[in-house]
Amino acid sequence: MRRGFSFVGAGLLLLGLGVASPAGADDTAESASAAPANWADTIKISSYLEAGITANPYYSTGLNFGHLFTDKSNALLLNQISLIAERPIDSSSKDFDFGFRFQFMAGTDARYTHFIGELDRVGDSRVQLDIVEANLQAHLPVLTDGGIDIKAGQFVTLEGAEVIDPRGNFFYSHSYIFNFGVPLKHTGILTTTHVNPNLDVILGITSGVNTTLGGGDNNDRPAFHGGFALNNLFDGKVSALISTHIGPEIPEGTPGVDPNGDMRYLNDATITWKVSDALTSITDLNLIRDDGFNAWGYGAAQYLIYQFNDLLSVGGRAEIWRDANAFFVGAFPGNTDFLNAQVGKPATIIGGGKTTYLALTLGLNIKPHVPKAIGGFVIRPEIRYDRSLTGTHPFGSANNTRPDQLTLGLDFVLPFTIWPFGG
Repeated sequence: MRRGFSFVGAGLLLLGLGVASPAGADDTAESASAAPANWADTIKISSYLEAGITANPYYSTGLNFGHLFTDKSNALLLNQISLIAERPIDSSSKDFDFGFRFQFMAGTDARYTHFIGELDRVGDSRVQLDIVEANLQAHLPVLTDGGIDIKAGQFVTLEGAEVIDPRGNFFYSHSYIFNFGVPLKHTGILTTTHVNPNLDVILGITSGVNTTLGGGDNNDRPAFHGGFALNNLFDGKVSALISTHIGPEIPEGTPGVDPNGDMRYLNDATITWKVSDALTSITDLNLIRDDGFNAWGYGAAQYLIYQFNDLLSVGGRAEIWRDANAFFVGAFPGNTDFLNAQVGKPATIIGGGKTTYLALTLGLNIKPHVPKAIGGFVIRPEIRYDRSLTGTHPFGSANNTRPDQLTLGLDFVLPFTIWPFGG
């Protein structure tokens, strides 16, 4: 996705980097103040820091099974420190518009978010480096009244109710769907056609799940990524995103399968309902299938979030997710085990068996009054209970010794606005 999209780059130069014509001598101050901003003046640079700890009374020094980003029990984690430079496009514009997004991250979360072949072997410590996104964007007012948006490069997936950026999530820990049922990132090109105010059609081609190009792909075939979004339903209270990613994802060299022919289907539907000004419901439905290993995974997560005021919100998440063939859910104790598993190298993987997982999470978002430059600062305590519903024992002090697990999580997210200063 990052390579060779010269038509977008040319647009950036033509529309944004040229010097605006000077105002005439008789122009008034009011007309000058009403002039549109230069393209470069709309660039935003920001950063955020996330750190937290997850206490597990059943496991004093090891893993929280079923977690990825919060997998280390009773240990303080620097999950993410991120730098973002972006110029968002205006998808409602009647004119051509061009932009970009670049996000760099360091932290313990990078163990699970690497693009294969990109910063994934620069170190094997718990804190690693990652490029989350690097893409060019364009809004083209063609074909429909709403036009078409194009994103080319490296970008996060369409799928799921949760995202890599912690500012987009209510809870510190992630769902089974996010950890094991959806992709995280892609390299390719994605188009969004705004058919009408209620329907967007999304079509794209990628190199696969968490892959780049050439040596950064674990096989030789592309994949399809797309779906459709339903917007502004029922007086603007309901929206839905139905998406899929279809392509081969098994690493080359894996015996007994066809890495370039056996498909993996990752399907997700997220429905958001603004029940009232204070109460929001989010339903996440997930179904995945791997042909090469004849493996199925499926489940649902229900979120309810109630905002009392600007300072305090309370949320609950209830999830049931089935790993029908003991293929998708696992724990990765080493700092490079997850990456090695993706590319077919030797890795230590702790499995949970053929299990149906229940996870119940209750949490708070506490947002103290802070200066504008760090607006969005949030503290997120949570309590979570995981249990096997099928008689297996995936949890416990040595793993595979208990049917359940209790964790207490606490993190904070501290954002910074770098440019425009004070904005």
